[in-house]
This record gives sequence, structure tokens and C-alpha cells, in this order.
Amino acid sequence: MKILTIQFAFMFLCSLAHAQNKVSGYLIDTRAFDSNAGHWYGIRDKHNVINPKKNQPKYKTSDLVAVGDNIVLYQKNNGGWPKNYDVMAVLTSDQKDSLFKDKANLNTTFDNGTSYTHVACLAGIYQATKIKKYATAATDGLNYIMAAQYNNGGWPQYFPLQNNYSRHITYNDDVFAGIMELLKEVKDNKKLYSFLNNAVKKKVEVAYQKGIGCILNTQINDFGEITAWCQQHDEVTLKPAWARAFEPPAICNGESAGIVLLLMDIDNPSEEVKTSVKHAIDWFNESAIQGIRVKVIPAAPDTSQYTVSNIDRVVVQDLTAPTIWTRYYELQTHRPLFCNRDSKVVYALKEVERERRSGYAWYTYNPQKVLNQYPVWAKKWGVDK
Repeated sequence: MKILTIQFAFMFLCSLAHAQNKVSGYLIDTRAFDSNAGHWYGIRDKHNVINPKKNQPKYKTSDLVAVGDNIVLYQKNNGGWPKNYDVMAVLTSDQKDSLFKDKANLNTTFDNGTSYTHVACLAGIYQATKIKKYATAATDGLNYIMAAQYNNGGWPQYFPLQNNYSRHITYNDDVFAGIMELLKEVKDNKKLYSFLNNAVKKKVEVAYQKGIGCILNTQINDFGEITAWCQQHDEVTLKPAWARAFEPPAICNGESAGIVLLLMDIDNPSEEVKTSVKHAIDWFNESAIQGIRVKVIPAAPDTSQYTVSNIDRVVVQDLTAPTIWTRYYELQTHRPLFCNRDSKVVYALKEVERERRSGYAWYTYNPQKVLNQYPVWAKKWGVDK
């Protein structure tokens, strides 16, 4: 549930020097790709074109050319990327050949921090190496992102569109926030993206403003009370929508925190943006939960078709615990909400089956990050606290 930050794509440390696969002084910050790499090594996916070899070696964070070539190799013909591969892996000749032959398979996505992180990474590699193919690939990736945007300003989880819930406007896992942070970097003329021409930058400005409009238009008005956002919204009606079987339409505080931070990062925000933030702050205060803590405890192994769990999660009373929020709040009633894989709603963590109870983040502290920053923001922009 962490909020991805585009600036993490690179750490620029000192001056440029070339040496075969390395550019001395610059390091790739791999945190942008942790989710993808973790899934590649941890979950054997039948859809993957290649799977990791035993003890597959990795490039160093200074091997910019090698990693850049990997990212270009993973990129599909439409400019986007598939999820759940490790850009730092030293690939075999057979693996490279398989990826090259699969470029026309457009299983491209923004899930798990995909595509927008690759664009940022390539931009940094280009600025360090001045090798043009990385700037070209980054530009193609940025154009892919803009092509995937709906007219209403939202983004699906996959593009080209698939015939399932991934068509919905996706705030889950900070897809929307991650894309918007990238676009803002470009819009604000950050030096990292100085290779982009004015036509692309103008398109980015339009896409960014459409994205802000989508955020404002999808904020949930729950019978007159304006609250926050769902993890996903219907791409046509803009209403909260189901995703996976255990992810119901609801007010989702974890993702909403990222959205509000994005709005609070706007310079000279409009009255509409100020009002949106204020409503979300009111909702975070209303939905806050005191006096409990979620405790992870060791437990007998639980084997399911999805995983083997050796832990459990329980809610315990603790008057000293920091404020916490549930992941979901029921529409209309605003009760904390949980859900099983059979899509049956329950109202306590203990009623969730063990596999989902131990394997999913049902609580979040993310709204506290917003509440901590809000007083300074409100004072700066003249918003009534």
C-alpha cells in the first residue's frame, strides 16, 4: 500500500563517466521495480514468457546500459510493458530471444508499478548515457500512457483493454497516482525529461488536467456526503465498482490517501480541488478508528490453492495504538467492511477466511500521512481547517 514516488526511479549522485556497461557515479534505485521483481521470483505465472532461472544473477545498480537494454527488450510494440519481470536480471540468450519474439503480444499494463516507472527509469538512463534509444523508448512509453487514457481522464489497469474488471478506472495500488506523478514531472519541465519535444509536453499537460478532472468527478457522493474514492470506478458511469471477488465497491481509504496527496501537490489549486481535499479530510477524521491494533501472530501452516501461510492476523484492543483505518468502508452505512473470495461481505477481520485474512492488507495507516500534512497545506492556500 505504499505510495509510489516517481523521483525514486533514480538517484543522481555525481558526474558522468562511461565504462562499457557502466556509467560511473549514477545508480539505479530498484525500489520502483520491487513489486514486479517480487512477483517474478515469488509467483510462477503461466502467462510469463520467461521465468527466473535458479540463482539468476543480477546487474549492479551502476550497470545502466545493461539495465536500459533490458527495459527496452521488455517493452512491447505499443510502447508499454508487461508486469512481473525483473529489469535487473542478467538474462540468458534464450530468455532474450523469447522476449524479442513476444513483442507483438500486447499484454501491457500499469499494475504493480508497471510502465510509468519504466519511463522514468529510461529517462534517467538517457540523461546519464546520452544513448538515444533510451530517450526514444521513454517517449514511446509516455505516448502509450496517454493513448491508454479514457476521454474522462481515467486509466484502466491494462491497455489494450481486457474484458474484465481491469477496464475500470484504477486507483488501486496507486496506479493513477503513479501515472499522474510522472505526468506532473514532465508538465513541470523537470530536467529529467528535457529530451521531450514541445508537442509531447503539450499532450502531457492535457492528459494531466484530464486526470485531475477525473479525480474530482469520481469522488464519492454518498447520499449527500462527499467522502473519498473507491479502488476502482466504472469507466462509463464513474461509480464505485467491483474488482476481484474480494474487492467490493466501497470507500477505500488507502488509495484515497494517495489521491489526496496528489491533489495537495498542485500549485495554486482551484477552489474545486480545495473543496475536494477538505471533504476527504473530513471523511478521514470521521472514519478513523481508535484503540485497536492489528497483530501478526505465528500460526499452524494453512495451505490453499493460492499460498501457504504460517501467520495469522488478529485485531487486539490497545488504548495506546495509533489511529488506524480499514481498507474498505461500506457505501451508505460507512461500516468497516471485509470480504471473502466468495464475494460475501463480513464486518470483522475474524470472519474473513484464513488465506485472505493473512494475505491481504485489510487495515491502513495511510490517511495519517495526509492528516499530518493538511494543516500546513490549508494555511498555505487559505482553506478553513
